[in-house]
Amino acid sequence: MKALIVVDIQNDFCDGGSLAVKNASEIIPITNKIIQFFNKNNLLIVGTKDWHPDNHKSFAINSGGEIGEVGLLNHLPQVWWPKHCVQNSFGAEFHPELLEIKNIIYKGTDPEIDSYSGFFDNGKLKKTELFDILTKHNITELFILGLATDYCVKHTVLDALDLKFKVNVISDACKAVNLSPDDSTLALNEMKQKGAYIIQSEDLI
Repeated sequence: MKALIVVDIQNDFCDGGSLAVKNASEIIPITNKIIQFFNKNNLLIVGTKDWHPDNHKSFAINSGGEIGEVGLLNHLPQVWWPKHCVQNSFGAEFHPELLEIKNIIYKGTDPEIDSYSGFFDNGKLKKTELFDILTKHNITELFILGLATDYCVKHTVLDALDLKFKVNVISDACKAVNLSPDDSTLALNEMKQKGAYIIQSEDLI
């Protein structure tokens, strides 16, 4: 069985948000067509959300770091981010033009550790409900898209591969942060090298 994973298409990552990904809104019409395709075929759709408490230590304002710099959080390398996707805030909501997604996974809820992947926190100390939901629905193949290519999409894909799913990355429905200009290309290459299939939306719909 197949499932669609829609990663973090939230207001704070879209145009005007506190951690806006350049041209993020361009993927929403493509994503909606893919959601419609999966709904039409009665296939599982799961959305992930960053869902940070206000005191999350990945926020530069809480860590004492400078936005965009890399430090250490609980002995793990950590980019210091602007405050974003705070629980129950407008910034944490899905973009208003995104079609409804009923199954939602919340990540990044522990203030002591960041969580890029939809499956685990960055230290793999805790897991979300995502694997259990996919297992319950007998899912073997995933189609993954969203924000951002070089962070939450990449880490979700790599964990899915480690968990032995067949993984397709819908590259024209992803956008990258690109702290360095080639981060998106490097992320896609890494995902491909680890076994993911890099496809376009037209290959699916």
